[in-house]
Amino acid sequence: MDAMTEPSRPRPERADTPQLAAFRRLKVVQPELATAVDMQVELVVLQQRVQSRVSTPWLDFDAGWLARRLGEGVPILRFQEVPFDFGELRVMFRQVTEVLRRYDVLEPGDYESLQAIIRRGRPASADAAAWFDAAAVRPRQPQEATPDTPEAFTQVLTVSARPFLGRAVESLQSRVDLAPWSRPYCPYCGGDPELAVMTPSGDRRLACGRCAGVWPFDERACPHCDNRHPTSRTTMATSDRRYHVVACDVCKRYVKTYDARGADRPFMLDVDTIATLPLDAAAIQRGYQG
Repeated sequence: MDAMTEPSRPRPERADTPQLAAFRRLKVVQPELATAVDMQVELVVLQQRVQSRVSTPWLDFDAGWLARRLGEGVPILRFQEVPFDFGELRVMFRQVTEVLRRYDVLEPGDYESLQAIIRRGRPASADAAAWFDAAAVRPRQPQEATPDTPEAFTQVLTVSARPFLGRAVESLQSRVDLAPWSRPYCPYCGGDPELAVMTPSGDRRLACGRCAGVWPFDERACPHCDNRHPTSRTTMATSDRRYHVVACDVCKRYVKTYDARGADRPFMLDVDTIATLPLDAAAIQRGYQG
């Protein structure tokens, strides 16, 4: 690929942000994560640039309908309510693919498959709808990889769609009472939790890996199987106790947590996902799965 066709890297943002400052600090404190930090920064800049161009939808739901939906464990958002711009989504998908290729996250065969998909004008509305409904519609119907949609397609689409889902969640999170919700999946989009956070007041919240929405969840419960027996849990923590893992010995799954009590900054999903990579390795080495 020559210089005329090589996709350009996202330009650094001119104005610093607390998130970028936290990424810089992470590189100093954990230099072994420098490459992962650099990749995450590129993805975050891409996502922020797209999200700044997405209009915020006004989603006004009937209070009774919303309470019933949450009480029944059905996520709030439906596909047609997410402000997708499919031209923007395709550009984002192509750029994310290139970032992951440069950091050797994609296998060569996966990269070639994704390039073929991009040349066919995908992802399209039907792709996004199938991806969204795979988690948002319960009981869950996981997507199976096919020659047309390899597993890497879903992974890249999840990163690419975050700005659109995030914009929809922004319009809801200050107006929706999540008290009826006690499920381990996201009340906004149905996604799985990526991380947990202990708030300064001592409450646990889960953070969605698809839309970045957060919701309260009982600290005693495993978000994967609802096991509540303290003797069947294994914990691991960083030396400063800022991060820890709670692993369930019943389902052999784990969840990572950022402890914001006494912290010098708030929880930041993208930063804390990278900062906890060593805990992922430790948990997996002991036979647990994320």
